[in-house]
Amino acid sequence: PTTPKGGKTKTSPYGTIENPFNPGELAIGSQGTFYARTVDTEPKMMKEVFLKAARHKGTSLVEVLQNCVIFSNKIHSEITGRDVKDDHQIYLEHGKPMIFGKEKNKGLVLDKLKLKVVTVGEDGYTMDDVLVHDENNSDPTLHYMLARMSLPEHPVAMGVIRSYRTAVYEELLAEQINSAREKSAIKTMDDLLNSGNVFEVK
Repeated sequence: PTTPKGGKTKTSPYGTIENPFNPGELAIGSQGTFYARTVDTEPKMMKEVFLKAARHKGTSLVEVLQNCVIFSNKIHSEITGRDVKDDHQIYLEHGKPMIFGKEKNKGLVLDKLKLKVVTVGEDGYTMDDVLVHDENNSDPTLHYMLARMSLPEHPVAMGVIRSYRTAVYEELLAEQINSAREKSAIKTMDDLLNSGNVFEVK
């Protein structure tokens, strides 16, 4: 499902005709509270992302861009290659400006409801114009936009894109059970056995 359109595989010998699947779109579009992306060539980044995913309360989805030497060797080289990775990927960190590039002088700004790449110091753009990453924002709009970024117009977003803390199923279920217990007249097994229609055998 993530095979690039036109890609030839054993199951699509004439080339895939579907648009590739974007895990980030599904995760955020289905109200997921944690989504991150990393690459298999960056062990330090993977470690940081996996630790944050493990600490998140609720379901965490981590997309790993992994090379497959058998079917699609160097499939992510345009993103992970040593000569291009600084300009082709942006590592997002909570509370820090969204900057990237070899000189750390490129940044993301919001222009007419779209993300735009700018060079700090050119065309009147300063560091104050660059967006600051807020992975905890309850509104997923910007997270969704970051997850969808792709080359060549934008760098590919890496790191934790969304990490929103909210009540999870197990917490809500526990609250519901406790509430039901408090309101119920039945507190013990004896209460249950002696409730409703009962009769005494003599």
